[in-house]
Amino acid sequence: MTKLFNKVIDYKNLEVSYKNTKKGCRKFRKDTILFDMCRERNLVRLWRELKHKRYEMGSYIRFKVYEPKERMVSAPRIKDKIVQFAVHNILQEVYMPVFINTSYACLEGRGTHKAVENVQHNMRLCKWKYGDGWVLKMDVRKFFYSINRDILKNILRKKIKDTDMLWLLDKIIDSSPEGEKGIPLGNVTSQDFANIYLNEVDQFAKRYLGIKWYTRYMDDIIIVTKTKHEAQEYLGKIKWFLKEKLDLETNRKTKIFPISQGVNAYGYKIWTTHKLLRNQSKRAMKRRIKAMDKKLRNGKMTEKEVVQAVNSWLGHARHSNSFNLCKKIFKKYPYVKIEKEGEYFGRIFRSC
Repeated sequence: MTKLFNKVIDYKNLEVSYKNTKKGCRKFRKDTILFDMCRERNLVRLWRELKHKRYEMGSYIRFKVYEPKERMVSAPRIKDKIVQFAVHNILQEVYMPVFINTSYACLEGRGTHKAVENVQHNMRLCKWKYGDGWVLKMDVRKFFYSINRDILKNILRKKIKDTDMLWLLDKIIDSSPEGEKGIPLGNVTSQDFANIYLNEVDQFAKRYLGIKWYTRYMDDIIIVTKTKHEAQEYLGKIKWFLKEKLDLETNRKTKIFPISQGVNAYGYKIWTTHKLLRNQSKRAMKRRIKAMDKKLRNGKMTEKEVVQAVNSWLGHARHSNSFNLCKKIFKKYPYVKIEKEGEYFGRIFRSC
């Protein structure tokens, strides 16, 4: 059997990973341009460093982001990003069969929209079977900054036995600038490590507690139950598991409430009958389109650029019952078309 480490450092894998680092506007960054000027020489040098285990992680580029809330991001340099994409490709291959089918974050073929559909489906089933129900919504306190790196390493060793692969994974984990705990938000592999870390909770919830209606997107867990007492029991047991086994705690967003109240999660407000956009998303779009329209009138943006920026948000909005809202937001901006020919707010109608 081919060692995992050999798959990571395979030159074709490194080439694919390098192409991934150049997607979108990333290809215009200074370090990417400099690396690309001697692309093959730099890739061969990186391959040799990995093969002979001379590879060392470089420093991080640190900056703050303010949406959806203020966070410190630590982004790796181009060389380290290539390595992390290479590792990500193999970790996905190893762990995809391990993850439960209702874990949705950063996994191919899944995502927020599938997670929202699953939550609504569970709510509908519960209401149909029992007439009503309760929702347990759990959120881990400062998740990425609270991951215990020693526990993460032990979890990786349960599945991965290749010592060279573990050496590389440890290099990436130990490079974190977050202090004694935590992994960097900007690392490509951080999403994989986060999923692997919380997969322990998924297995505990599904295998030991036997929870039927369970959904997780990163550190946001939503459980639908038929009674409030059942939800309280699950909350107590999962909080114990998080604290004792993973050194994590829940935050004040963790709560229990009836299904009829609806669930505010994954970018939407979810009811059994419909879905709406969150207020935060509406306000952000109103601010953005106002600012972009001003730039358009001042010649700093083209109409095409504005439409492209708006279309990504509209793609998100079309997964909810927000047609009238979108009409209201974009009424002043006639160059934004919320419907295309042959579509009705994202649904395609074809003549027979």
